[in-house]
Amino acid sequence: MPDPDLNLLIALDALLCEASVAGASRRLGLSASAMSRTLSRLREATGDPLLVRAGRQMVLTPHAEQLRLRSRGAVDEARSLLTPATASPDFATLRRTFTLRVNDGFVEAFGATLIAAVTRDAPFVSLRFLPKAEKTAAPLRDGRTDLEIGVLGEVGETSNMGPEIRVQALFRDHFVGAVRAGHPLATEAAPSAERYVAFGHVVASRHGNGEGPVDNALAALRLHRDIVAVVPSFPAALSLAQTSDLIALVPASLMTQRAARRPAASSAAFHVFELPVPTAQITVSLMWHPRMEADPAHRWLRRHVLSVCRN
Repeated sequence: MPDPDLNLLIALDALLCEASVAGASRRLGLSASAMSRTLSRLREATGDPLLVRAGRQMVLTPHAEQLRLRSRGAVDEARSLLTPATASPDFATLRRTFTLRVNDGFVEAFGATLIAAVTRDAPFVSLRFLPKAEKTAAPLRDGRTDLEIGVLGEVGETSNMGPEIRVQALFRDHFVGAVRAGHPLATEAAPSAERYVAFGHVVASRHGNGEGPVDNALAALRLHRDIVAVVPSFPAALSLAQTSDLIALVPASLMTQRAARRPAASSAAFHVFELPVPTAQITVSLMWHPRMEADPAHRWLRRHVLSVCRN
C-alpha cells in the first residue's frame, strides 16, 4: 500500500475546521474547484464522505468529527517540527487567519484599532471574530479558536476554562449608565439611586439573565429597578437606549472608545454617568491554549491585543 500524500493533511484540517469547501478554499488560497478535487481525494484516502449536504449547508460525518481534533493536533505538531523555535515569520508575506472569540462590545470598542495594527505589520493576515455562545475551553483546546477575550472571574467564564488555559489580564473596567442626549437624566452628572430606578432599564446578557450586582446593591437600599428589556449585546442595549427613555448598563471602556473614535457624534448621542450604587470592577483577560504559547505568530498577535487594549 503506497504512503498517503501528507499534503492532504493541511487540506483535511481546513475542511474539517470550516465544514465548507468554500471556506476551506479561502483559508488555503485555492479555487473552489481545486478544493472540491482535494475533497474527492480525501474521501478516497479516508474511505468516508467527510462532508455531506444538509439542506443548503455541509455537515461533518461522525468519522469526520472524530478526525477533526486529531487533524488539528497533527497540523500543529507538524508546524512545530518544521519551524525553528526562535524563528519569526515574515509578517509582510504571512497568510494566516486568526480566530478570536469575543463579545460584540469588544469588537465595537477595539476591533477596528486591532485590525489596523495587525494589517500594518501583516497585510495578508485576517482576523475572524466569533461570538461566545457558551463558556468552554473546547474551542481553544481543539484549535477552532486562537484567542478568547472575556471577564476574569465571571460566572461561567474563566472558571470553566480549565487549569491549563493561559490567562493574561488586559485591563480593568467597570459599568456605567448611558442614556440618550435628550433623556431627563441627561442634565444630571450624578443621578441619585432614586432617580436611577425611576426609569426603565435595558441590560445585555448572552443567556438572558437580567439581574446582577447592580440589583444586589440597589436591594441593599430597598430599591428595585425595572428591567424592561434584555438583549444579547452591549451595542444592542445602546441602540435601544438611543431611541427611548431606557437606561443602558454598559462597560465604561465601550463608551470611552466610542467617544475617542467619534467625539462629536458620541457626545451628541449619549449622556454617560457613574452608577449611584457601588459595584466591583471587572478584569478583562486574554486566554489561549498552552499549545500556542511558543508559536511566533501567535505571540505577535497577543502582543498586539495587549497593546491595543492597554493604550
